[in-house]
Amino acid sequence: MEPIKHEEGIFYMEKDGRRIAEITYAPAGDGTINANHTYVSDELRGGGVAGQLLDALADYAREKNLKILPSCSYVVAKFSRGSKYDDVNALAK
Repeated sequence: MEPIKHEEGIFYMEKDGRRIAEITYAPAGDGTINANHTYVSDELRGGGVAGQLLDALADYAREKNLKILPSCSYVVAKFSRGSKYDDVNALAK
């Protein structure tokens, strides 16, 4: 498995110089970031890569004391399935 890399606004994996998976975010104000896009290449789908990227984003949010606003359909679905991310979910009650 390729390592997860981080640059401002994106966590991603590369292979042979091409991006094969990513989750992107943007500042959303008031200590929140908007998780707005997730992509995993066909070769990695079904292998839990999107979850690893979301975990990396959640860890980043915890480190920076941020909340995540889920607008990407993948993140919305993951946030609705349990409490693993409640501490960083901007919409959690």
